[in-house]
Amino acid sequence: MLRCWKTVLSALSYSTTASATTRMFQEKGIRTITLCDAKTRNSLSLSTMNEIINHLTTNDGDPGLRCILLRAEGPVFSSGHNLKEFDSSKKGTEEQREVFAACTRLMLQVVASPVPVVAVVDGLAAAAGCQLVAQCDISLCTPNSTFSTPGASFGLFCSTPGIAVARTVNRKMALRMLLTGLPITAEEAYLAGLVSKVVMAESLDSELKTITDAIESKSRSVISLGKKFFYQQIERDLQTAYQLGEETMVNNLSLRDGQEGIKSFIEKRKPTWEHS
Repeated sequence: MLRCWKTVLSALSYSTTASATTRMFQEKGIRTITLCDAKTRNSLSLSTMNEIINHLTTNDGDPGLRCILLRAEGPVFSSGHNLKEFDSSKKGTEEQREVFAACTRLMLQVVASPVPVVAVVDGLAAAAGCQLVAQCDISLCTPNSTFSTPGASFGLFCSTPGIAVARTVNRKMALRMLLTGLPITAEEAYLAGLVSKVVMAESLDSELKTITDAIESKSRSVISLGKKFFYQQIERDLQTAYQLGEETMVNNLSLRDGQEGIKSFIEKRKPTWEHS
C-alpha cells in the first residue's frame, strides 16, 4: 500500500500533512483527496471521516480553490463504515453515535463546500462509501465499478446511506439496493442517476480535466451561489423554489462577476472574473 506523505509543492500548489488513511494534494485550483487505506478497503472510520472533513474545509474560502476531487487507491473506493467501531462489546452507544454524527457532518460538508465536489470511482463503493458517492455534486465511475448498500446482510440496515441514495436515484432502485443488498453495475448506476457518467479507466483523467477546466473557466462566486441555491430549492415545493430562484437571480446580478458576465456577452469578449 502506498502511504500518505507530506510533500513540498510548487508555488501554484498546496501542501499538507496527511495520515496513513488519506492524502490531500492541491495543484493550482484543483484539490484531490485520496483514500489510501487498502488494509481496511478504504473504510470510513471515525478518524478517516474527520480527516476528509478537514481536507474539505482547509482554506475553502481561498478564491484559488475551484474544485475538489474525491478518489481512492486500490480496487475499492470505500467499503463504508469500519464495522469494528460498532462492536457493542468494545464500543458504547455514545461512541457509536459519534461515528454516525461524523458521517452526517461529512455529507453535509460536501453540500456546504463552496466549490463542486467530484467523486471518482474505479471499483466498489459500498454502504457509506456509496452514500458518499451519491452525496457528491458530480460522480464519475469506470465500467468495472459497482455500487451497493449491503448493510442488512450484516444486521445493520443502511439507513443513513439510504438518505443520500434515495435523494439521487428513483425510489424503486433505492429500495432494491437497500432491501436486497445486491450490487448494481456502473451502467445501472448511470441509468439510475447515481453517477454522472461512466468513463473508460484510460480516459478518466481526460474527462476529469474536461470537467475541471469547465469549472475553472467560470466565476467561483457564481458557481458557489448556484450550488448553494440548487440544494436549497431541490427539497422545496415548486412555488417556494421559484420565489427563492427569483431572489437568487437578482442577487447573482448584484455580484461584480454577474455584471462582468453580462457586459462581456454584450461586448462579445471573454469575461475577466474577479471571483466576487
